[in-house]
Amino acid sequence: MRRRSNRRGFLAAAGAMVLAGCGFELRKAPEFAFKSIAVMGTSAFSNYLRRQLRAAGTLEVLPADQADKAEAVLEILGESRNNIVLSTTPDGQVRELQLILTLRFRVRGQGGKELLGPTEIQQSRDITYNETAALAKEGEAELLYRDMQNDIAQQVLRRLAAIKAF
Repeated sequence: MRRRSNRRGFLAAAGAMVLAGCGFELRKAPEFAFKSIAVMGTSAFSNYLRRQLRAAGTLEVLPADQADKAEAVLEILGESRNNIVLSTTPDGQVRELQLILTLRFRVRGQGGKELLGPTEIQQSRDITYNETAALAKEGEAELLYRDMQNDIAQQVLRRLAAIKAF
């Protein structure tokens, strides 16, 4: 009996050691090569991105009018929201849509040096559509756009963290 409990204890300890040695680690706040950044633009997305950068806690986010003092400047080159009809009924009524959110941006350092060339990030989501519930589907589409915006903001943060030397 004692031998069996020792064996179980050994197996549990061995399992814990294997899991601890696999390299798994929770995602930490990104570390940036620069100390300050200015986000150009006044759109809802640029404001959201400013909040995400401040929440990271490792970077000073300067107002757009102080961009000359920032070590890095993120310029939003373009944002677009599109939807494409994926399927229709035999009567020609829309049944499925694809929502697409696209962001184009670039990052410059002090003196105008390009740290990250023009980059495009695109997210898409499919949604069913029903004319009798058009208002509800509009609300659902807004939620999906907000979800895509969050995904794109996280991708932008990871790309900013990938900039190592400037």
